[in-house]
Amino acid sequence: MARAKISYVCSNCGYETSKWNGKCPDCGEWNTFEEVEIAVSSRGSGKGKAGAIKDVSGSILSIGAVDASHREVRYDTGLNELDRVLGGGLVKGELVLLGGEPGIGKSTMLLQICQTMGDDHTILYVSGEESVRQIKLRADRLGVNSENLYLLAETDAESICAAVVKEKPEIVIIDSIQTMSISGVSSAQGSVTQVRECTNLFMRTAKSEEIPFFIVGHVNKDGAIAGPKVMEHIVDCVLYFEGQRNLTYRILRAVKNRFGSTNEIGVFEMADCGLVEVENPSMLMLESRPLNVSGSCVACIMEGSRPIMAEVQALVSKSSTSQPRRTATGFDYFRMSMIIAVLEKRLGYFFGGLDVFINIVGGLKLDDTAADLSVAMALYSSVTDKVVDEKTIAFGEIGLGGELRSITHAEQRIQEAERMGFEKCILPYHTVKKLNTAKYTINIVGVRSIKDAFREIG
Repeated sequence: MARAKISYVCSNCGYETSKWNGKCPDCGEWNTFEEVEIAVSSRGSGKGKAGAIKDVSGSILSIGAVDASHREVRYDTGLNELDRVLGGGLVKGELVLLGGEPGIGKSTMLLQICQTMGDDHTILYVSGEESVRQIKLRADRLGVNSENLYLLAETDAESICAAVVKEKPEIVIIDSIQTMSISGVSSAQGSVTQVRECTNLFMRTAKSEEIPFFIVGHVNKDGAIAGPKVMEHIVDCVLYFEGQRNLTYRILRAVKNRFGSTNEIGVFEMADCGLVEVENPSMLMLESRPLNVSGSCVACIMEGSRPIMAEVQALVSKSSTSQPRRTATGFDYFRMSMIIAVLEKRLGYFFGGLDVFINIVGGLKLDDTAADLSVAMALYSSVTDKVVDEKTIAFGEIGLGGELRSITHAEQRIQEAERMGFEKCILPYHTVKKLNTAKYTINIVGVRSIKDAFREIG
């Protein structure tokens, strides 16, 4: 017989305990525990069938005996930006979790790839949020009419997996995991237990049948994928779709990838016909850049193997309040505070009575420390009202002593600056020493401190 066991699970991180707590001891969130009933089967202590343990000792193999002669098979999704983030394409049996805010374009992108992948592969699109007619209307708007695309409106995960095993499609899309449920689990749809168990069931089906699964996951108010963190540990790849719904640009980023790098990003633009790939993000970010305006400087960051130009804007103005405002959009707030402190201590520029605003154009987030010098140049340009030449680019990491530290991937950054038509590049001195400057047409200037860099502005 099976008896019910009461347990409490944190909806934020999946921590499980036998009693209710106001604050989760694992993630520190308040009022996140949900009561769930878990059916526990009482195994017999004798030699009955219920107490039998499967003998797997015969399945143990030495690593040398495993046949790895066949290379991994990757499917081309038809979107080069998506293939780049996945590591070259979709691997057979891979479980991909795609997260993002509502309306960001998750379902649109997955429906778009069905058109190209449907030429060579059968695809099963399972939706728990829309009817098949609604999916058809959206597909017509996007121009998706592949004969190999099959639709299913269902929320029972067990029925879906049974249909997958029977029909054997080559690719499965689940939209979304929060709408799926298993009848044997007493929790409601979207609960921690349902999300975890449904993901486990899809994972077992994907691995046993070698069918790749795309799973759409909603995000919570903090921007993380809703549901327990254990769901992200189960899947092979976790992709985040970033951007703002009022802006047209979208960035696809991998935070976990068992079959590729987590440093690559894909850039898309939302248009009337769906998502359009942006093959040259640098040109996109700089196309509307104002000329002969103070407080602007161009940075070059590395996203995996791709250098991307980004315009850094700074506005320093007199504060009308006793406590000046500090705002950073697309740049780390604490790193901005550190750069301001260095400018005050080492160069004597006083920001105490001034409001400071930093903005990275295009919705990019600059996590690369090489963008420090560009931010400092933009701040200096705004506070002194001196214009940084439009053909000048700067990148380097700033130390607390005002010195400039060496950066990585300098050659790729310089080549991208040359390609975009820049004529002058300001770099840390120790980075320039390692370069063969003769092979570049751009004027490369090595500086030891931010004070020397400011002299290059004039």
